[in-house]
Amino acid sequence: MTTGSVLLAPSPVETNYDLMYYLKGAAAGGICCSITHGALTPVDVVKTRVQLDSAKYNKGLVGGFRTIVAEEGAGALLTGLGATAAGYFIQGWFKFGGVEYFKIQAVQSMGEEKAWENKVPIYLGSAAAAETIADMFLCPLEAVRIRSVSDPTFCDGLADGFSKMYAAEGFMGFYAGLAPILAKQVPYTMTKFAVQGKAAEGIYGIMGKDPKELSNGMNLSVSLGSGTVAGVAAAIISHPADTLLSKVNKKGAGGEGPMVKRLAVIAKEVGFVNLCTVGLVPRCIMIGTLTAGQFGIFDTVMNALGASKFHFHNPNE
Repeated sequence: MTTGSVLLAPSPVETNYDLMYYLKGAAAGGICCSITHGALTPVDVVKTRVQLDSAKYNKGLVGGFRTIVAEEGAGALLTGLGATAAGYFIQGWFKFGGVEYFKIQAVQSMGEEKAWENKVPIYLGSAAAAETIADMFLCPLEAVRIRSVSDPTFCDGLADGFSKMYAAEGFMGFYAGLAPILAKQVPYTMTKFAVQGKAAEGIYGIMGKDPKELSNGMNLSVSLGSGTVAGVAAAIISHPADTLLSKVNKKGAGGEGPMVKRLAVIAKEVGFVNLCTVGLVPRCIMIGTLTAGQFGIFDTVMNALGASKFHFHNPNE
C-alpha cells in the first residue's frame, strides 16, 4: 500500500482522531503552508529587502517591486523559492499536525465541558508547543532563504546555499536566527490559531449554525474570513521579531559576540518604532492573505483526504 493510498483512506468512524487523522492533518498542514508561502515569495522578497535596507526601499510595496525588477530583473522576485517551499512544508507538517494533536489530547484529557471553558488556553498552548517543534526544522531553511534574499549572488539554489553556509559558519550558523525565529513564530502562531478559532466561533454563532450543519463551501468561507482576521493580528504581534530575524541573518549584522548581544545591537540601531512599523503594511497584506489561504487549503485537503476536522463542542447544547 502506497503513502498516497494510506492518506486517502477514510478515517474509521469509531476512531475519528487516530494516528491516520493526525497524519492527514500534518500532510494538509505541509501542503497549505508550502503553497501559500511559495506563492507569496515575491511579496516576502520585497518585505525582507525593506527590512534590511529601508533607506533604499522606501516607496512601499509597489515601489519595492519596481526597484527590484528594474535593477535585478523579474526573476529576483523568486529568490529563495526553493528554501521557502521546502522549509514551510516541513514547518506546516509539524505546526498544523501538532496543533491538532495537542488540542485533541487536551480535550480528551480534560473532558469536553472543561475543554469548552478553556478553548483559548488550549489553542495557545497547543500552538506554542507545535510551533516550537516546527521551528527547529524551519530555522536552517529560513537562514538560507534570508541570506539568499539579502545577497542574490550568495547561492544557486537550496543545496548550494546549505553547502556555502555550512562551509562559512558551520552547523550553528543555521541556527543563528533561532532565538528571533522563536520570538517571532511562537507568538505569531499562538495568535493565529487562537484568533482564528474565536473568529470562526463568532461567525458560526452569528449564523446560528454548527460546522456540521453547513456545506463544505460555507465552512470554507468561514475559514477564509476568520483566517484573514487572524493573519493581520498575528502579523502585528510578531513583526518586531520578524524584522530582527531578517537583519540578524544578514552577513555581519550586529557585529561579533553572542546572539543576545547581536540582537541588542541591531534593536538599538533600528529603534523600537522602526522595529514595529517598517515593512508592517506589506507584511499585514502578505500574512492576512497567507493565513486565509492556509486555513482554506487545510480544510479543503482534510476534506479531500476524508478527515472531518476537529471542532470544539459545547456539551450542554
